[in-house]
Amino acid sequence: MATMPADRTPDSTLALLRAGYRFIGERCDRYGSDVFQTRILLAPTICLRGRPAAMLFYDNERFQRDSAMPLRVQRTLTGRGGVQGLDGAEHTDRKAMFMSIMTPAAVQRLGQLFDDEWRARIPAWEAAGPVPLYDEVGRLLTRAVCAWAGVPLAASQVDRRAVDLHAMIEGPAVVGPRHWRGLLARRRAERWIGDLVERARTGIHPAPAGSPLAIVSEHRDARGALLPRRTAAVELLNLLRPVVAVDRYIVFAALALRDHPGWRERVHGDDEATGQFVQEVRRYYPFFPMAAARVRRSFDWEGHHFPRGRRVLLDLYGTNHHPALWPEPELFRPERFAGRRIDPFELVPQGGGDHTTGHRCAGEWITIDLMKRAVTNLTGSMRYEVPPQDLTLDLRRMPALPPSGLTLTDIRPA
Repeated sequence: MATMPADRTPDSTLALLRAGYRFIGERCDRYGSDVFQTRILLAPTICLRGRPAAMLFYDNERFQRDSAMPLRVQRTLTGRGGVQGLDGAEHTDRKAMFMSIMTPAAVQRLGQLFDDEWRARIPAWEAAGPVPLYDEVGRLLTRAVCAWAGVPLAASQVDRRAVDLHAMIEGPAVVGPRHWRGLLARRRAERWIGDLVERARTGIHPAPAGSPLAIVSEHRDARGALLPRRTAAVELLNLLRPVVAVDRYIVFAALALRDHPGWRERVHGDDEATGQFVQEVRRYYPFFPMAAARVRRSFDWEGHHFPRGRRVLLDLYGTNHHPALWPEPELFRPERFAGRRIDPFELVPQGGGDHTTGHRCAGEWITIDLMKRAVTNLTGSMRYEVPPQDLTLDLRRMPALPPSGLTLTDIRPA
């Protein structure tokens, strides 16, 4: 049996917070191994990266998600009782509910709502002066996804709901005020959506037929029971929040267009080139740093022992930058996706494996569609300037974002 490399520090939590997205990858490089052990939050933890590691990690016979996610992540980002922490038949049932929502027609409808919101906003941006793209796109996505989901949202509520959805995304990997804001935002959001679920169920405010609000509110588990009010709220927020989080990818796409201006012309009117560009944005830029699971039962893999109950972290960012998978991974090269089949264990920005049976994000198609539409709008529907500003991407910050949020000026219709 091989000795698994180990971090020498008693606990690596602070080192993780300091290193951010590069924590696992730097240590894998240091130890010359794509697997090592450490302690995170005082608990023994195995860290992995790469394609073989992803194939292992998404083996549901060897790993479970129950109790894998740290409580601070559940209390802010994902909520408690949601699909991300389920296993077995319960996960299969809940995932089927999500997959029933992700029809091509539904993805198209959400994308069209987003397009309409974007184009309607251009005249206001033209008159407004400097426009922080991150804030603006977050509001556009909040309006679009709530309309799509059947969630009533008055104009006066948009800013508040967008701020809360952002706060939940910002909260898990930090200590202090950002985490506290995430906790409060999660509580407010679950009350808001829980009330809507209750009103839909009692007929006080029926949900639009076939809407995500209706599907989640009316879903019954294998025993024929409705989801508890809070669980239903968590799952509906697991639709709203990830869609709003796409604003980060859209900022990254705009940043890539600025840094690689030759691609502005290449993507214009070319769906294939736009698809390559979007996939490289998803590979290259930081989104989810890592995913968590626990060993279901003890086993050995590649000479290393994985004891029952051990927490395991898969480095999503590091796998997307693994030199064995992606030649010159620190270069932005969309052409690497020309004619390339997307392997479910190589490109893992929103998880790996199978969408239907595994824990890969059910909304990945929505992410790709919204990003493609945003790139089309940035290159075809409007013209703008990017003034001098701080566009540094600090990989120690999770989730990462340019400090300026990418401010645009001189916006005008194309």
